[in-house]
Amino acid sequence: MVQKDIENLEDIKFLVDTFYSKVREDVTIGPIFKDVIGNNWEKHLDKMYRFWQTILLDEIAYSGSPFLAHAKLPIHKEHFDIWLQLWKDTLTANFTGQKTTDALWRAERMAEMFQYKLDYMRNNNTTPLI
Repeated sequence: MVQKDIENLEDIKFLVDTFYSKVREDVTIGPIFKDVIGNNWEKHLDKMYRFWQTILLDEIAYSGSPFLAHAKLPIHKEHFDIWLQLWKDTLTANFTGQKTTDALWRAERMAEMFQYKLDYMRNNNTTPLI
């Protein structure tokens, strides 16, 4: 397969679907997603399509605060490490180019920011402001 960059919504859908199929199979993070999402995968995937469409294609399709959905989850650095590795594996196996590089960079920054915020909340016994 000749790899190309992430160019359109169909590419985003393929990326997200492929990634989350790996997430669901993972023995560490799969159960966390199952507990939270249950049988609502279609709704979650649609939200992820719109999120990455906004981030990577500069097409405003998502609004919201992704952190709030994660603030009360039992997730730590090891969970983010697995999530990032699965994301990276999915990207590098299927795409190449500037948007692909950007998708990895943005995921790394998001994981870093979420971990920082979660650690701060746990260490200071606080909750998100919103």
